Amino acid sequence: MPIFSMHNHTRRQALQGLALVCALLLVGCSTAPSSSSSALLRSAASQLSDDQAHDIAIHALGLVGTPYRYGGNTPDAGFDCSGLIGYVYRHRVGTAPPRTVAQLNGWGQPIANGDLRSGDLVVFGAGPAPTHAGIYVGEGRFVHAPSTGGTVRLDQFSSGYWARQKTAFRRP
Repeated sequence: MPIFSMHNHTRRQALQGLALVCALLLVGCSTAPSSSSSALLRSAASQLSDDQAHDIAIHALGLVGTPYRYGGNTPDAGFDCSGLIGYVYRHRVGTAPPRTVAQLNGWGQPIANGDLRSGDLVVFGAGPAPTHAGIYVGEGRFVHAPSTGGTVRLDQFSSGYWARQKTAFRRP
């Protein structure tokens, strides 16, 4: 029954109830979300399907051999490590990740080494000052843009330099 066709007493109660609901909604909107609710929202928003994760890995593998360029973020201009990650994620899933390695270190959710799947991020020197990042492609391998004068390449965690690095894993 519309509010305007109700009796005065009933209409007043309905309007008071509506005002209470609106007030509660406004109070809820004006408070900052707790860190646990923020993490829950990020978690829900950052889930990639298995197909998307696979597409990310395949696309990254297809860029092996592209020249390294500091600040680069396209195949034509070359890539630095975060530029490579940004390019692949934007083109495969429409997600624009943060631009720096330090920001990537906080993107998505941390995951354990045993839970890795293709498309996850690998962050080296993790902690307060991460230094490098790449995309996990399976079987202990990752694609990254490692250094000036080099090219995007495929490496293994267990090989030489990379085996000695502190590593963190993130799932956007």
